[in-house]
Amino acid sequence: MRISDLNPAQQTAARTTEGPVLILAGAGTGKTRTVTTRICHLLDQGVPPHAILAVTFTNKAANEMRERVAESTPKGTKSKLMISTFHSLCVKVLRADIERIGYKKNFTIYTGSDQVGLVKKLITKMAGRDEKLKPEEAIGLWSRQRNKGIPAGTEDSLVVAVMSEYARQLKLLNAVDFDDLLVLACQILRKNPDVCERWKSRFRYVMVDEFQDTNALQMELLKYFLGPHHNICVVGDDDQSIYGWRGAEIENILNFGRFFPKPKIVTLEENYRSTNTILNASNELIKHNRNRHPKKLWSSKDLGDKVRLISMPGDQEEAELVIDEIRERQMVDSRSFDDFAILFRTNSQTRPFEEALRQWKIPYRVVGGQSFFDRREVKDLLGYLHVLANPDDDVNLLRIVNNPPRGIGETLIEQATAESREKKEPVLRTLHSYEFRSLFSNKAQQSVERFLEMIERYRETLKEGKTPVWEIIEGLLVETDYLAYLRRTCKEPEEATNREAGVREVISSIRERMVRGVDDLSEFLGSMSLDEDARSESGQEQLERKKGVSLITMHAAKGLEFPIVYLPGLEEGILPHRRSIEENSRDEERRLLYVGMTRAQLQLTLTYCLTRTKWGDKVPCNPSSFIKELDERYVEWLTYTEIQSRPLDEDEADAAFERMRAALMEE
Repeated sequence: MRISDLNPAQQTAARTTEGPVLILAGAGTGKTRTVTTRICHLLDQGVPPHAILAVTFTNKAANEMRERVAESTPKGTKSKLMISTFHSLCVKVLRADIERIGYKKNFTIYTGSDQVGLVKKLITKMAGRDEKLKPEEAIGLWSRQRNKGIPAGTEDSLVVAVMSEYARQLKLLNAVDFDDLLVLACQILRKNPDVCERWKSRFRYVMVDEFQDTNALQMELLKYFLGPHHNICVVGDDDQSIYGWRGAEIENILNFGRFFPKPKIVTLEENYRSTNTILNASNELIKHNRNRHPKKLWSSKDLGDKVRLISMPGDQEEAELVIDEIRERQMVDSRSFDDFAILFRTNSQTRPFEEALRQWKIPYRVVGGQSFFDRREVKDLLGYLHVLANPDDDVNLLRIVNNPPRGIGETLIEQATAESREKKEPVLRTLHSYEFRSLFSNKAQQSVERFLEMIERYRETLKEGKTPVWEIIEGLLVETDYLAYLRRTCKEPEEATNREAGVREVISSIRERMVRGVDDLSEFLGSMSLDEDARSESGQEQLERKKGVSLITMHAAKGLEFPIVYLPGLEEGILPHRRSIEENSRDEERRLLYVGMTRAQLQLTLTYCLTRTKWGDKVPCNPSSFIKELDERYVEWLTYTEIQSRPLDEDEADAAFERMRAALMEE
């Protein structure tokens, strides 16, 4: 990557290396290319690779940045660079010094489903089964406060009690959750000047991608890695700050100069994605947010079609019209179904669209769904590996001790857990105690002994280092007859097939990573837990796995692009969302609409309904207040009736029938 290949604004951003730099990168303006070229420029100037730190939010983004740099630098440079996610960076801090705050170095990282499972049990135990507090709500409240860098607490006394006990149990298990990674890393760096100085002296240049998504803890963390010269470069777009509900603080990018005085500000405005009409419409909308850095996207492309705004009688007609148009455009323009995306404010809007797509047998993909890392079979296999790597890992031991069922009942497990806590020892040590085992039947004792023997045998094999880890896990699958158990517990053959594919995917991942050089099992397990925050695959990864029309929320669509985009549901209560109206936080909803609009490359259609079906009744809807902010110079206002009565252009129809005839002849 050469600086000369960049546009003038990108070149300025890449060449400005000293002092604080804020790169305001609008949607589709080539920020990744600019950032990676800047890293290459630093290397060309003689900066050692180990003196550069680049931080982003997902492992996929970090890997992409690393690979792009590798394409333009000498072999071996990539491995010396620290290009990392915030959470991975914190894991490195904790692995080195977590003992300073009372944990052991071989800690376990709790994933999202682990959290929910434990908190659910605690709510039931402390408040009874009738309690309406949902685990996700308690975790969300706790998380938002912790990420703001304030003591965890809330007016809800039950949440305080449950989450305080959750934190206590986590530490007893020598486990940390994703929020802990940030909280505890900051705690270590804050209280140990020598540790802080060690990291500060290592890096001369710090770069942060997607800076608009940082929270208070991440901002604090950056200061601990930054030397006296303040050579920090952040890249982001306040107009695309859409994660306030998750703790992101837009003030970090709006007030960058307050944190790092007299920054150089470079604005990237040339867009390589959309037509100028789509960009103009988006620019005019986002101008209504007063608290923002001014920027105006433009493109060297043509003006293109006007953005369409269509009023619909109801949600059924909305779905039918959109799917009919997709069928027509796919046929007339000979487009792939992959070219079309329908973007929603909430997942609940997808149902009528899915029904219409199924009716016409049109392939489609829903981006959102369950995280790969939260799938049962994946957690089971990784659970076995965690215990082989760290027998003191009670979280994963309790997951696998009777999985598949081997005659070790719940009563025995509960008593072993209680005794281990009382004696402050790992559960595995309690199970090894003959005195404890003798309290149970001979059959139960034999089951426990067989399990312990199996674990010890595979641990010894692992220690010897002669057998690859993927062969060890394959041996465990055979010995436990896990795949047969998996098939028995699936209701449908298709589910069993998918779950077996998940098992194969885990084994393939182990093999790939360890062949690539990650030969330490603990390091591998840590990286697996951290992939995409172990919560959800990126939108791009889910798109790559399937084909067809994309149904995707606007939050998940950030970073993606499609030739033709439909954005239904521009109504008060949907977009802007009801909650934002109540909380007077419309600015973030406007940014969300802006993100949705700037996903479109060629054509953009917005729709709103006059009625929606709720609980079987048709309920009247009010058009979104954002509609009044759309500039009529760039928007074509239409009704459902007008669209329905428009005849297909004769030339387009002839071309479509000719393509159909040719396709039939080929068959």
